[in-house]
Amino acid sequence: MNFLKEKSLNINLKKILVVSGGISKERLISLDTGKQVAKTLIRNGYKVKISEPGSKMLEIIKSFKPNIIFNALHGQFGEDGYIQIILETFRIPYTHSGVISSAIAMDKILSKKIFIKNNILTPKYFLFSFDKSKSSLMKIIEKKLKFPVVIKPINEGSSVDVFICNKQNLFKKLKILENYKRILIEEFIPGREIQAAIIGKKKLGAIELKPKRKFYDYQAKYNPKAKTQHVIPVDLSEKDYLKLMKISLKAHNLIGCRGVTRSDFKYHKGKFYLLEINTQPGMTNLSLVPEIAAYHGISFINLLKLILKDASTNK
Repeated sequence: MNFLKEKSLNINLKKILVVSGGISKERLISLDTGKQVAKTLIRNGYKVKISEPGSKMLEIIKSFKPNIIFNALHGQFGEDGYIQIILETFRIPYTHSGVISSAIAMDKILSKKIFIKNNILTPKYFLFSFDKSKSSLMKIIEKKLKFPVVIKPINEGSSVDVFICNKQNLFKKLKILENYKRILIEEFIPGREIQAAIIGKKKLGAIELKPKRKFYDYQAKYNPKAKTQHVIPVDLSEKDYLKLMKISLKAHNLIGCRGVTRSDFKYHKGKFYLLEINTQPGMTNLSLVPEIAAYHGISFINLLKLILKDASTNK
């Protein structure tokens, strides 16, 4: 991974505004990401301000005049194109993906259509609207997918409100998601949970997750007591590993992503199923991208430098 040499990571622009928090269901994760990023940058000589999105952010931008804005937001309004539209108006380089790519990646239906059109395997699915009758839903599932199925919001991250359902608990779990109006009902793919990271246009690496829970849900991701096992390097043949990373880079490029992304896969019977691509991976102590980077000899500060180096506008 010679593209990660220290000499290439000299970032002279030392004033960084870290935007974190927000109003999504991933607010606490975002605050943790922002805290870890800011603390590390300050320790390495950067001048850093942290701000919530909103009027306070505008005031800080005017007074602090940052060289780069580090987008540490997660979930709705943070990685779905909304904050990116606002950041574009400042003409200050910002990290991670831009308006259109963020919106596409966050929309699970739209991104799946792109994957399918470009021969990337993804679980079968259909869209369910709560204004339609539930009475025929069982028959539709039996015809199109079979049980168990996965139900999830179209535009949430961090496995928020994601459930594996059988015939017995389907309607109980659907009731939890009624506020979303429309949801994704998806084929359940058994097998191994593997996630792969891309940074810039380069393949960073992969990690396998072995949750003690049913699957790698929100609790398995962020609760240390969940005791999810992280396995790196991933036990794959060289051929399969290269295939995994090739699919990840292909998805990253198809969506038009910038900076770092993490693609979530299920590996079953020799096939990789791409579940989704995450344009704002967490940077907490439990996050996967920093762990993948560390395994490949990239310190957290150098990972942040790579992300900062790719910051831009008009994307």
